[in-house]
Amino acid sequence: MNILLNQPPTADIQALDAAHHMHPFTANAELAAKGARVITRARGVWLTDSDGNRILDGMAGLWCVNIGYGREELAEVAARQMRELPYYNTFFQTTHVPAAALAARLAELAPGDLNHVFFASGGSEANDTNIRLVRLYWALKGKPEKTVIISRRNAYHGSTVGAASLGGMAPMHAQGGLPIPGVVHIGQPDWWSEGGDMTPDEFGRARARELEEKIAELGEDRVAAFIAEPVQGAGGVIIPPESYWPEIQRICDAHDILLIADEVITGFGRTGNWFGSQTFGIRPDIMTVAKGLSSGYAPIGGSIVSDEVAEVIGQAEFVHGYTYSGHPVAAAVALENLRIMEEEGIVEHVREVAGPHLARRWAELAEHPLVGEAKSVGLMASVALTPDKASRAPFAAEKGTVGYICREISFAEGLVMRHVGDRMIIAPPLVITPDEIDTLVERAWRVFDLTLAKITAEGLMRAA
Repeated sequence: MNILLNQPPTADIQALDAAHHMHPFTANAELAAKGARVITRARGVWLTDSDGNRILDGMAGLWCVNIGYGREELAEVAARQMRELPYYNTFFQTTHVPAAALAARLAELAPGDLNHVFFASGGSEANDTNIRLVRLYWALKGKPEKTVIISRRNAYHGSTVGAASLGGMAPMHAQGGLPIPGVVHIGQPDWWSEGGDMTPDEFGRARARELEEKIAELGEDRVAAFIAEPVQGAGGVIIPPESYWPEIQRICDAHDILLIADEVITGFGRTGNWFGSQTFGIRPDIMTVAKGLSSGYAPIGGSIVSDEVAEVIGQAEFVHGYTYSGHPVAAAVALENLRIMEEEGIVEHVREVAGPHLARRWAELAEHPLVGEAKSVGLMASVALTPDKASRAPFAAEKGTVGYICREISFAEGLVMRHVGDRMIIAPPLVITPDEIDTLVERAWRVFDLTLAKITAEGLMRAA
């Protein structure tokens, strides 16, 4: 029996999964005892599980299904490319049409002089590439000692050894001896949790100036680059104060260090522009892209590099690459995805329709007694759960306890909403309609009602 064509009962799929499938970011023994959720099909912004339940996907898969599920055009393009040229590599002075065409299209879309692309299979690989790119760049400019990359605590840049080192996630660093040498971290611009008595603007400037202080501590002649997400995604949809990014840009320019904007989540329409760098006025030397590049329909990522960086790198052999760099099927799917986004005005839909509607409706959640802060930009948003709005206090329980309870209730109520500690976050497909946004917010309110009732009954509605 072909299990893909003849779906067995949910319990049988769960047993098969538990016996053989190791899940990412999961305590697998615990999941095996519980049984994995089985998703069987999806259309638009809606998922269907193996028991027939319809779930509104408030996370666009994993921040990536920008054009929504079920687009036949992408399936047709993938099948056509598989029949014509299913694979060939881009080593050995060779190219193929999908890779060359996609690189050219990305050069058209990317801001400024970001006109060159090094392809990878996803964001983690691309950020590993960036480590090597910036170090080679400075070596070729006669400054081989400029190797240190500065990042931020609670940042997420991927899960490979290099990318996880760039990220600032303490639980990841606790496994495997991370970070690798030459990567250091400064504070994140999270005013809600860390701003104290400062105004958001004061706090934004103070956190940006930690970069200048770290450069002074290390020595400008040792610092190669600063990497950051325009909006921290996996860190909790941390939208920086308006004062933050202009000061970061000034510091990078003043101290001759490269600026890497990790646009894996914010790229391709998520913030209401093609790239988050445009939304926040950032002028990066390198942008990391993935996820929305193909709307998750095929694994692909890349580093979009400035003219200056590409010209310097081009002076030598870059001894680096991946078997699937510029994979023809993934590149063809990405090209079709970008065509659909442009022809259907999906970025404009986010900027002019869906984003403003979400901003209005999401802000209403701040009225809920469990919610302290409700913020959004484009189609990514978060709420901070708190037992005391006035003091912005955390819960007395271990961080994430309440968030996890809220997440489990959310799934049960037919809404995918993710928790990061005690923040709840969403990033739905960019094609979501105003009516679907209304449904999302109404379900979120009910989830918070049920969460409040549960944590009150369990004695968890207490401030630390």
